[in-house]
Amino acid sequence: MPKEPKVTGLSPNEGPPGTKVTIRGENLGTGATDLTGLTICGVNCLLTAEWVSPSKITCKTGLCKGKGEVIVTTRSGGLGTCTVTFRGYVMQTGPLEESAVWIDESTTTDKRGRSKSSSALFRKNEDPLGMSMEGKGKFPIDQLEEMFPEGSGDPSNDKFLSEWFLIENHHHTSFEDLKTGLSYLKRKSTQRSEGPLAFMKGNLTSIMDCQDALAAMHQDLLKDESTSEGGSITEKLETLLNNANEKANAMYQDVLGRKDKADATRNALNVLQRFRFLFSLPGSIERNIQNGDYDIVINDYAKAKSLFADTEVQMFKRVYLEVEKQIETFRGELTEKLMQLPSSLDEQTKLIRYLMDLGAPGDPAWDCLVNQHRWLLQLLFSCKEEHIKQAQTIPSVAGSEGDTPSHTPLKYRPSVGTPGSVFTPGHSSVKRIPSFGSTQSPDQAGWKFKTPQRVQFVDDLTDVLLENFPDLWKLWEGYSTGSLLNETAEKADVANQEKETRFKKMVKEVMSVYSKLLRAAFLPQSLSSLPKEERAKYGVWPEGKYDNMAHWLPQFVRTIRSCNSTLSGMNLPDETTHDVRDVAQDTRVHCVTTLLQQATEDVKALNDRETWTVERDDRGGITTLPLLFENIITELIQHLKEVVQSRAEESEIFRRADTRMKVSKLCEDMLSAFSDTMDQLAFRTETEAEATPTSQQPSSGHDELTSPSEHIPPLERRLVTVLSNCSHTREKVLPKLIDLLEKNGYPEVQKVQKGSQSCFSALDEKLFDAYLEQKADPLVGALEPGVYAGYFMWDDCLPPRGVRNYVKEALMNLIAVHAEVFSISPLLVERVLSRLLQALAEEMLRLMECVTEWSANGANQARLELCALQDALALYKTPESSKSFHDALQMVPPVTSAADRKNLEELMNKFKSNMQLQLTCFRSDSLKRTLV
Repeated sequence: MPKEPKVTGLSPNEGPPGTKVTIRGENLGTGATDLTGLTICGVNCLLTAEWVSPSKITCKTGLCKGKGEVIVTTRSGGLGTCTVTFRGYVMQTGPLEESAVWIDESTTTDKRGRSKSSSALFRKNEDPLGMSMEGKGKFPIDQLEEMFPEGSGDPSNDKFLSEWFLIENHHHTSFEDLKTGLSYLKRKSTQRSEGPLAFMKGNLTSIMDCQDALAAMHQDLLKDESTSEGGSITEKLETLLNNANEKANAMYQDVLGRKDKADATRNALNVLQRFRFLFSLPGSIERNIQNGDYDIVINDYAKAKSLFADTEVQMFKRVYLEVEKQIETFRGELTEKLMQLPSSLDEQTKLIRYLMDLGAPGDPAWDCLVNQHRWLLQLLFSCKEEHIKQAQTIPSVAGSEGDTPSHTPLKYRPSVGTPGSVFTPGHSSVKRIPSFGSTQSPDQAGWKFKTPQRVQFVDDLTDVLLENFPDLWKLWEGYSTGSLLNETAEKADVANQEKETRFKKMVKEVMSVYSKLLRAAFLPQSLSSLPKEERAKYGVWPEGKYDNMAHWLPQFVRTIRSCNSTLSGMNLPDETTHDVRDVAQDTRVHCVTTLLQQATEDVKALNDRETWTVERDDRGGITTLPLLFENIITELIQHLKEVVQSRAEESEIFRRADTRMKVSKLCEDMLSAFSDTMDQLAFRTETEAEATPTSQQPSSGHDELTSPSEHIPPLERRLVTVLSNCSHTREKVLPKLIDLLEKNGYPEVQKVQKGSQSCFSALDEKLFDAYLEQKADPLVGALEPGVYAGYFMWDDCLPPRGVRNYVKEALMNLIAVHAEVFSISPLLVERVLSRLLQALAEEMLRLMECVTEWSANGANQARLELCALQDALALYKTPESSKSFHDALQMVPPVTSAADRKNLEELMNKFKSNMQLQLTCFRSDSLKRTLV
């Protein structure tokens, strides 16, 4: 592998123009013909260069000034490097000074008699101020060049600056010395004006001698011309030479003729041999093109063009014209191949460089960019047409796209050909997403979970863009930075402002078409403002009876966000990708709102999945419905987690106020929908249950269907069950879901929590009141008939012999309520019985208030029964019930006899003993043991 030349030493390393320099280094060429360039301080010195060896070259410096590098360029190694510098300076020798004797003018004139620059002749130590310049430190030349970039310290230079000269040579000179130098300069100026006259006076003898010598020489010339024949001293010599020439021609005419023919033949052979490259070039070009050696063709053509482009030889012209015709045909073939797509970026770059090296007319790189842009747009629209056609030709058995079990997704892979090529479908795999809370697998669900055509279209359209657009952008970057040019060529500003603006419009058009095609597939309402013709341009997708794209939206969002991330990583101008960012943002919002609405519908449909099977734990008893509700919301939030979270290149999804308000309302509706579902379950009649479609029992191990009317419990048990589910949802599930919404960044969570809690609280009160109505009315209604059973009169009755049956019946009814509630949710027992006890106490107070006359036995009987009720249900007393019992006892006359008090005590103990088993359920210790 050839290595680049490297200069490591110079001798000398400074000097005026014309200094002979010895250059030493490494890889300085294999010979004199291999050396193609030599510059010292940026001045070309190749004409004076002498190649000695691969490590040594000699040359003379040119008109270089200041410090610079020595760069060697060879054919084998290319452009070299340098580790040393050369300093060039200019000297003046005073060519205008008077001299009375002959001086050597070799330093003031070149070989052709032309005067050299006076700047090279300035005497090094001559000072216009008359001061010695020896031994004084020079001011750094680099700093002077920075201070005066357009000036010079050379007095003979047109750009001479006195400041430069004074700083360079007299920066240490005192002001008094400078004033003395100024006086000297004035004297010299006065002497120079008188100099020619003084010089003539001082050297008059020498000047007169020169004048006499010139006059004598002129007189001798005139004398010789007057005495010669014909008036010319050379006429006789010319006649003798012409006669000699004629005799020589007559003597050697045949020999010279044969010699001329031999020379002509020899010259022709020499020409053929010398210019063998040109004559064999047409065949060589054709052979190398067939072999694909395009670099050799380009190098040979460049060499022939540099040698024979301006030739006046007719034979060379004919051969070179044939070469030009071959190259023109070759350029056409390369241009046609460049316009054929698809092709790799490397292949396009090589073809463009070939065309530029061959001097192709126009701008091949820009033409390739325009062609590739047009081809990419054609790909995007063709992808849309193929997928819409596929969606329209699907059998209408299920009535929608994506419902055929054997459907094969399309994947566009453009085939090799012209920009109008037909595209070949391929294969792609898309993740299938089931419905929230669904109990069916995709295989069981059948056609509903086959990939819809629009989902395949989005994947294929994005693949088309991401597979082809990066090459277009990289090609533009190479074009705009000039890297498409040969590495040895100087990079030019090929991308002017106009073309840059045009390319931005091209990129923006691609992104706009891509975005509108996506909107037409998934967000058609966002294109409603477009004219009908333009709207049809981006496709109108068929809508089917069972067409539900909601659960495919996350897949769509994932695809478009991946595309947006890829485009952001390419450092495209912000204005070009604005449409893609907007469609990604709109799709995210649409996905969130649509899936929230879908989840709300799924929650509303949960009433068909209630099995009424109560599962008991330490929290109470609930059915599977709250768990299903929690699973639906949790699954939805997890499913939308990636959609809600914003990436670095994206805006916040809830940054707009209308979006926050809409999402907040949908979240509240979704959570509140479960309260409506439970409301329907609690108050659904048997007629409504029979009209509900059959549901599967999830606890069974087979698919046997059961009618809802066979397992729906009575109204009272439904109310308790739903009340338990409601309490559990409000106290356990809802806070968990609210916390999950807040952690995932959903807006206005506190508002959502307040609204949903109010719905569940209202449902709880409604259910509780309905259940109390079912239980309290019969219980309270039986008290008064029981009190006055057997024509009982408070003012005329027998002494008390025990608690009467109506109290025991009331307690038994409460035990039944206790058992019913306890079997579902023990936590509701205290709440229910407390309210029932309050109703009993109020009814007993009313009955006591209605008594107008009391007998002693009646008062004792009333006190016994009131105390029995109060004592039996003491665990569930409330301030209201206690007050009612207290007021009722106040209405009863007090016990005045000690015997009566003892008798009441015995009767109370007897009641507790006889009812011990029944009253156990009203004891706190039994409740605790049961819960434990």
